[in-house]
Amino acid sequence: MSTENEGTAVPPAPSAPPPPADAPAASAPQGAHPGSDPAARDPYGPPAAPQAHHDAGAGESSSAPDPSWPPPPPPSTPAYGGAGHGAAGHGGGGWGGGWGTTTHQQPVPKNGRGRGGLVAAVLAAALVAGGLGGGLGYTLARENDSGGSTTVSSATSGGNVKRDPGTVAAVAAAALPSTVTIEAASSSGEGGTGTGFVFDKQGHIVTNNHVVADAVDGGNLSATFPDGKKYEAEVVGNAQGYDVAVIKLKNAPSDLKPLTLGNSDDVAVGDSTIAIGAPFGLSNTVTTGIISAKNRPVASSDGSGSKASYMSALQTDASINPGNSGGPLLDAQGNVIGINSAIQSTSNGGFGTGQAGSIGLGFAIPINQAKYVAQELIRTGKPVYAKIGASVSLEDATSGAKITEQGVGGTEPVDPGGPADKAGLKPGDVITKLDDRVIDSGPTLIGEIWTHKPGDEVTITYERGGKEHTTELTLGSRVGDS
Repeated sequence: MSTENEGTAVPPAPSAPPPPADAPAASAPQGAHPGSDPAARDPYGPPAAPQAHHDAGAGESSSAPDPSWPPPPPPSTPAYGGAGHGAAGHGGGGWGGGWGTTTHQQPVPKNGRGRGGLVAAVLAAALVAGGLGGGLGYTLARENDSGGSTTVSSATSGGNVKRDPGTVAAVAAAALPSTVTIEAASSSGEGGTGTGFVFDKQGHIVTNNHVVADAVDGGNLSATFPDGKKYEAEVVGNAQGYDVAVIKLKNAPSDLKPLTLGNSDDVAVGDSTIAIGAPFGLSNTVTTGIISAKNRPVASSDGSGSKASYMSALQTDASINPGNSGGPLLDAQGNVIGINSAIQSTSNGGFGTGQAGSIGLGFAIPINQAKYVAQELIRTGKPVYAKIGASVSLEDATSGAKITEQGVGGTEPVDPGGPADKAGLKPGDVITKLDDRVIDSGPTLIGEIWTHKPGDEVTITYERGGKEHTTELTLGSRVGDS
């Protein structure tokens, strides 16, 4: 918010069936005891058949907030396994079922068997093995020079189980030791479970803001590695608007291995993805999918219903649920390309009441943006946001982001002397593009601005009086979430 492969037990090797009744008797093999009957043989029995036997976690995401922004708090966590705050365990028996195995002892053949009968019996046994699916090895052995015999044995090796680099199993094996399950609780004991990953060797862990929000002011925070080692932690800095936070392990081990960060700008739709997290408290869970879309505008609640986060997200169909939040989204080479943060889900979680789970619409903060935010939090403890210096409507729209006629709290809608003012923007202007990104609403504009850094120069396309205009704008900065 690891899987283990279960293998089917190999069924016992079947006995060889008797040769046809009209098969001619072969001459006695060399070395037969005097007086033995070359034609005498004990027939084998028939083959014996084997026995049958986001977070999204904190809130739902949407492409744009509704007029009653902010969004309502999420429903309660379901009683079945799954990704946001809170986790419930599975009841009943274990997931893996066992397969029974039947053993039987073959009668020892008498000396003096005909070689023709031996070959026919082994051939028949091989055909039966093929009917069972193959994979069973057969060995012919002679007990001694006094007579021929057959020994049937099943292979004891399942083959080479080494995972090649680039396979999901290999990527997961390399990344899991650097992911942690985070437990955060407020001073009153309320909290939940999320995920994070090792950012550097100094013990910094990157996660979502909403994963650790309960522990920011005097709460309890811990991080547990897949090997079971648990460390107390503290919040270094959190950015509510970006939904990114950095925590630091207390008494961090010296052998931490930071995950390699990729380049989210180079990600293409259709690229493979691997998500690691703790959906509904099920730590070290690995799921796979692809990049379904890029630059997806997402506004999500922080869980309290009072504030929202905005992102121009990577969309993936890898299964993401409450508890996956803050975990890494990896590419096929194991590089982090995003931070799993939000999910779009139906209002009903299925299986009765409770919080909804994955329907294949998960969203991750691009790692290029998250890296910049994390570095600022480590350096100063506070987030730095890019801004245009104008208030825009947060109402759902398709025509663009409209600069409001009134500012927030009695302020001017366009900051005097700010970036928008210097670029010639005025109240009532409708921004339709930022560089080559189409802007269809206020939240989309905010999310796109925050993919940039203060000081970046961007091209703004806007409409005024039914006519389209463009202007160059240098982004300003705002420190902190207030």
